Amino acid sequence: MSTTTPSRPAESLAAGKAPALGRQRGVRGRTLAFWLFTGPFLTGLAIFVYIPIGWSAYLSFFEARYTVTPSTFVGFDNYRYMLTNDKFVDSLVTFTVFAAIVVPITWALSLGLALLVHRIRFMKAFFRSVFFLPTAVSFVAASLIWKMSVFSGVRFGLMNTVLGWFGADDIAWLANPDPPWYWLVVLTVRLWLQAGFYMILFLAALQNIPQELYEAAAIDGARPGWQTFRHVTLPQLRATSTAVILLLLVAAYQAFDEFFNLLNKTTWGRPPLVELYYTALGENQDYGSGSAGAMILTLLICVVTLLQGRIMGFGRGEESK
Repeated sequence: MSTTTPSRPAESLAAGKAPALGRQRGVRGRTLAFWLFTGPFLTGLAIFVYIPIGWSAYLSFFEARYTVTPSTFVGFDNYRYMLTNDKFVDSLVTFTVFAAIVVPITWALSLGLALLVHRIRFMKAFFRSVFFLPTAVSFVAASLIWKMSVFSGVRFGLMNTVLGWFGADDIAWLANPDPPWYWLVVLTVRLWLQAGFYMILFLAALQNIPQELYEAAAIDGARPGWQTFRHVTLPQLRATSTAVILLLLVAAYQAFDEFFNLLNKTTWGRPPLVELYYTALGENQDYGSGSAGAMILTLLICVVTLLQGRIMGFGRGEESK
């Protein structure tokens, strides 16, 4: 009796500690696995994104010509210079108009493709892949194809060949800003490259709409087609539409590759990033003014995005919509 009774509390205490130690080790293991998987990504994000952004904001307040380690503080002079630079201001205005045109067109095209692929009853995977494949092509390669083959200014270009069938004259698509045919070239290459990606987003949202909503709408007398789309499908795509428009707005202001490769060193049709490229990496290498312009562009993107999100009701609960 005296030898067995004292051992029971010790055994129960040991048994109680074992699950606690197991749970503690499990938490440590999950924490270690989390940092092993996310650590490289967070390190790269800090080195290649956050530190450059912070250093760019720092440079924007200094006289930084031919150096990224300046010592002369100039305050808001760089911002004042960029806001009075006609080329930079014109690029901001032009691409605000460009975003107002390309965003709704891309949204409508990607949504239309998603509706067609969603309703098709055969070879759905094939058509989904065909429309999505252009997103794997780089903007540089697509721009060169558009420039040298599709919209080449010579009579052997694809578009000029098609126009020749109807007796029309050849058009120098990229050589002259008046008329501005180059916008057609830029718009079509962006639509070809982007529509497939956003089609996949809409397609995923369409597949998540409960079928019971369509059945209830049919019972209430809604006709298939426009009425069903307007009162059932479109409201259910509100969150996806908001996300797509936000992504398209940011992409429109960040346009660079296609303009740089299609228009080369022309002084017309430059997006803000191309203008900043020549400001910071041109003959003067004015990193201070270029950084100030980058901060202005970032602020403009944030303001436009927040306004668009507020208009679309992004972040509001269902009860407030």
